[in-house]
This record gives sequence, C-alpha cells and structure tokens, in this order.
Amino acid sequence: MPQETIRLTNLSIGYRQKGNEKTVATGINAAINSGELTCLIGANGVGKSTLLRTLSAFQPKLSGSISIEGKDIDTFSDKQLARTIGVVLTGRPEVQNITVSELVGLGRSPYTGFWGTLGSDDQAIVGRAIEMTGIAHLAGRMIQTLSDGERQKAMIAKALAQQTPVIYLDEPTAFLDFPSKVEMMLLLQRLSRETAKTIFLSTHDLDLALQIADRLWLMDRERGISVGTPEELARSGMLSHFIDREGICFDQQTMTIKITKC
Repeated sequence: MPQETIRLTNLSIGYRQKGNEKTVATGINAAINSGELTCLIGANGVGKSTLLRTLSAFQPKLSGSISIEGKDIDTFSDKQLARTIGVVLTGRPEVQNITVSELVGLGRSPYTGFWGTLGSDDQAIVGRAIEMTGIAHLAGRMIQTLSDGERQKAMIAKALAQQTPVIYLDEPTAFLDFPSKVEMMLLLQRLSRETAKTIFLSTHDLDLALQIADRLWLMDRERGISVGTPEELARSGMLSHFIDREGICFDQQTMTIKITKC
C-alpha cells in the first residue's frame, strides 16, 4: 500500500539574490507517496526545476517546510541527505572513461566515501541495481559509448544502488525517441511498485504521464499546484484548463490530447 513519504506544508520556493527575493510559487501543500510514480507537469518557466531543486535540497526554500518520513529536511546532515534522496539529472554524467558497473558503484559513495572500496555487500547491491534496470549486458561498457536511453538507465541504476527511499528525476525522457520514452516511463513505474520507493519526476511528455503516472502534480502560474490522479484532474477540469488552446484540446473520455478545433 502506498504511504506518505514527503509532506510539503505552506512551501514557498524561489530565489534570494543580492538581498532581493523572487517567489516562483507559494502556499504549496501536498504529499508524495511511496510505491507510486508521481509526475510533475507544467508549462516551460513555471518553476518545475526550481521545485525539484528545492525538494532535493540543492537550493533553500523561501518559507514553509519539507518533511521526509516525518523529519524536517532542514535537520538532515549532508550524509543523511545522501542516504535519503537520490537525484537523476537530464545531462550527461560528468565522469568519463569508466564502465557502467563502476558508474553504478558510485551510488555506494554515501556509505563508502567517493573513493571507497566496494565490499561484497556493495557489489551485490550494484549487481541488483543493474539487473533491475535491465542493463546487465552493458555492465562492462564505457559510459561514453552508450546511447542516451542506455545512459539514463545506468544513472537510474546508480540511484537504486544508493538505496535511498526517495528518487527525484529531472526530465528522464528528454532526448529519447518515442519507444525509448515509453520504455523509460514503464521502467520507473515498475520500479516504484517493486521497490516501494518514492519516485517523483518532472516531464514534458504529458501524453505518457496521463497514461502511466499514478499521480500528477500540475503546476500552474495562476492556480498553483493541483495534485491528483490523472482521472481526478480530468474530472476537475484542470487538465482541460492547462491543455486547451487553439488547435489543441484534452479529450476527457479517452484521456488523450488531440490536435483539432475545440
């Protein structure tokens, strides 16, 4: 059964620069559950990346609170954060000239240190992460020889090897062809169920999110963040409000986006 892992209370996000504060979104009250695939959607520039960075503790919140498993994120040490939150970014990994197995092994650094030697237990965890993401045949390949989809799976395996209850992903389907996008989303859905982890990702692939996500966070400048299953957001009219414009409309009956006159 899904259980609440993350709770946001009156959260405001944005930036503080040279004494000035720019608020991106305010008054966010929502929860993210374990064992579910939750997708964050919204228009470009609405603040999705800012929200992800704030949830990941990469940048400070402006006000409110973020709690993970009942503990305020501000009370976590760096080591505790590394053992609680795994983050998969869109860009290529900075490390080069290492094998897939070695990259996934870096996920064990919160327990061994960056240059730590992997023990037999660590090696077993790395092996399971590689198996779970279906890249065992790539284990000996160098990272720079992988396709975008293969590399993204390797980064997800690294996050699994980190053994965190929470995994955030920023646009995991970016740069992938359509079959690879579907495969990636189905992989993340399966992992959320098999591992009971809290998997939260931002995406512009709305059609896929509507079909595969258990829960959506719809971020809108005017209405803030609306949370619900795809069906709940469809019934409330939020998806139509977000999607409908000249030549494009949301079909609530089929839960698809159509190119037509609405």
